Amino acid sequence: MAEHKARIRWKFQGGDFVAGKYSREHTIAFDGGVTVAASSAPSVVPAPYSNAANADPEEMLVASLSSCHMLSFLHVVSRHKFQVESYDDEAVGTMGKNERGAFWVKAVKLRPKVVYTGTQPSREEQEHMHHEAHEACFIANSVKTDVTVEL
Repeated sequence: MAEHKARIRWKFQGGDFVAGKYSREHTIAFDGGVTVAASSAPSVVPAPYSNAANADPEEMLVASLSSCHMLSFLHVVSRHKFQVESYDDEAVGTMGKNERGAFWVKAVKLRPKVVYTGTQPSREEQEHMHHEAHEACFIANSVKTDVTVEL
């Protein structure tokens, strides 16, 4: 099976580590060569110990689900012989507490706006293709988070 790698790097830059007063900024290097500036979410660890300009793990989970759904959807649509011109999603993840009281990303709402050229699929066809895409998405199949698609 394929492997997918990421290298996480963090280095203490000063502060009071034991008291939790240290920067959570770090980098994530992906095996393809892209490096992303990352941090904890400011809603979890307030500034100056987090950086809102950087990607946080919760955002990356939402982005991963959205990206995977889009890639699966494009494949499904091509098999159904429709032509997609553009795909734009403003996905939102919602935090909550699970049955053990631990925080988690309990739900992700995908809100894709798809523009087709040529023959336009019906709403029912679009819903069916999004369902197929969701069932095929590797990331959605890997998480307990409730993922829904809003058309």
